[in-house]
Amino acid sequence: MIRFISLAALLLLWQIGASLSDPRRVPGPTVVFEKIYEEAVSGALFSNLAITLARVIAAFALAMSFGTAIGYAMGRNKLADRLLDPWLVTLLNLPALVVIVLAYVWAGLTEVAAIGAVALNKLPNAIVVVREGARALDPHLEDMAHVFRFSPAARLKHLILPQLAPYLAAATRSGLSLVWKIVLVVELLGRSNGVGFEINMAFQLFDMKLLLAYALPFVALMLGVETFLVQPLERHVSRWRRGVSRRHDRV
Repeated sequence: MIRFISLAALLLLWQIGASLSDPRRVPGPTVVFEKIYEEAVSGALFSNLAITLARVIAAFALAMSFGTAIGYAMGRNKLADRLLDPWLVTLLNLPALVVIVLAYVWAGLTEVAAIGAVALNKLPNAIVVVREGARALDPHLEDMAHVFRFSPAARLKHLILPQLAPYLAAATRSGLSLVWKIVLVVELLGRSNGVGFEINMAFQLFDMKLLLAYALPFVALMLGVETFLVQPLERHVSRWRRGVSRRHDRV
């Protein structure tokens, strides 16, 4: 209920701002929603949202896969940490725009370059979070696994993944928020479709209605993923920590 009240207040402020400003600069909610409906009926809105979402999923999957493997190796192996840490620091401080431009120059204005640039920008974020999780693994549980002769698969399933789960959830949340933003920049600079491309076209035409007609559904899509996928996943993977806390309280 509180969220609906907050949303209604935002729409009211938007309407007030539109009525006090130039409608070409700040179009009102009604005009923008009409444009959203028009783009949805034509199929362009859903098509571009799907294309952008596919790029987000591909780049996020690549970054999380490699980031988890590299972060775990750096967290558990001091030599690997020393060797790869300078590369990690460089990627963390390298501007996203530089990575995107270099990817397009070296690989051309291709889908591979676009997805690779986004994944590379997300990669250091995943590595840092997973590395901290790997460093925090309980050594007593490792000793127990050794005593009971756990197989590598059992060790991964019952010891490593449950302890890394909160860190993976944190990397997922922070990584998604980063990937969403960078995908739009990649599309704006070098793709011929997607939400970022449409926003760029609206900017060149100074069509604020079209710009908001793509920006608002994109924001709604991000909020939906966060609310219905990321947050439930985070609560699910943190169950074991709450169970441990309750057992300690009883003791």
